[in-house]
Amino acid sequence: MGFYAPEKSKLLNSRNSYYQEIIRMSKADKTYKIASFFAGIGGFDVAFERNGFETVYLCEINPFCQGILNSHWPDVKKGGDINAIQLDDIPRADVWCGGFPCQDISVARGKSQRLGLSGTRSGLFYRYAELIEQAKPKVVIIENVEGLFTSNGGRDFGVILQTMTSMGYAVGWRLFNSRYFGVPQSRTRVYLCCWLNQPGKALQVMFDRSGAEKPTHSRTDFITESNSPGEFPKVPRVSYCLAATSGRHTGTDWSRTYVVCKNGVRRMTPLESERLQGFPDHWTAPIDFHGDADDIDSLRYTAIGNAVSVPVVEWVASRVYKELGKKPSDSWNIDSINRLVPEFKKASWVNNLNEIDFSDEEIKHKWERGGIAWGNSFIQCSINPTPASIVASSLIDLIERGDVAPVYYLSPNAAEGILRRVDHQGRTLFAPLRTALEELKNQNNHE
Repeated sequence: MGFYAPEKSKLLNSRNSYYQEIIRMSKADKTYKIASFFAGIGGFDVAFERNGFETVYLCEINPFCQGILNSHWPDVKKGGDINAIQLDDIPRADVWCGGFPCQDISVARGKSQRLGLSGTRSGLFYRYAELIEQAKPKVVIIENVEGLFTSNGGRDFGVILQTMTSMGYAVGWRLFNSRYFGVPQSRTRVYLCCWLNQPGKALQVMFDRSGAEKPTHSRTDFITESNSPGEFPKVPRVSYCLAATSGRHTGTDWSRTYVVCKNGVRRMTPLESERLQGFPDHWTAPIDFHGDADDIDSLRYTAIGNAVSVPVVEWVASRVYKELGKKPSDSWNIDSINRLVPEFKKASWVNNLNEIDFSDEEIKHKWERGGIAWGNSFIQCSINPTPASIVASSLIDLIERGDVAPVYYLSPNAAEGILRRVDHQGRTLFAPLRTALEELKNQNNHE
């Protein structure tokens, strides 16, 4: 049995502590409202509520995720298929949040399968944009995979910039890595802050005047122990990116983070995955457990892997809250933007955004990791995927110390499959994991 269902009283106590925290946060001087689209399990809402916002609308089509949202926000108005909702269905909100589905633009799908915004799932951006144009919320926050920069030769990202700026939004964008915001998971995602008629506010949300801190140990943290030698469990300092998959081991997947225990090697549990995304414990655990345990686990893994990293969104949300409290400013111009963002000082403005034909399949466009677009102009630069001050974290602090269900442990055949693929690709594994997998593999030879 894979799914560990905590006692209902413990689960409710865990959730009540979260809501008490939100009540304290809501006592800020002024509470702004957010509406979430493609809401998943509510990552945007957790982050924004922790920074003085109130969730007034949740749009999500996945049945399992709908159940999670109903559990945590029973009284909030909800919608299902974004194609079926109308503007009148959506309560007024200062901020709209959403990460439209990434399946058609993810680099994990391979170049031959990347349909970009022409795909049926990622193409939902266009319906989202129609609703934005009708409602004109002050702020729109968008999150998506890094592959958005290169999807369809970079044309998809250009379409998004053109679409948002044509509606009067200034668009600040950054590539962020979750591992630098307080969770030990290497997860790069593109974030866009679109602010109606206010380029200065979009800039202040997404960039720091002191610049982005330069990261260290970006590669070695994957193979460096996060605890003392001889201690169990053993894990590296930082995990690989959580995937939106069932969590079941295929026997060939090396790019997952495994936990080395005294009695074997196991995959991470749903609880540990929740922590890696910054959610409260048991956030995706059904209060009343019914059904097949492995199926529940699979649904949890997939939903968590599709979610945003809460600490990154918290960083954005706190800055949006601050800017909403300031008066609008008309004093921002190209010169001030160049002057106030260190990484832009050597960059040049491009002044023909609206004239670029992003439908021309013969032309590819390169997008840097940070930039801002306003009107017919944009500027971009290479910038570290970090805030001004990196928030340290260590994977060992999130790992369960007690016994977990046997189903999470790898078999000798699975260990053999991982090692075969690692050696074929010339990869370097976390040393304690390599040793443990070799020992597990050898069990096959002694049976």
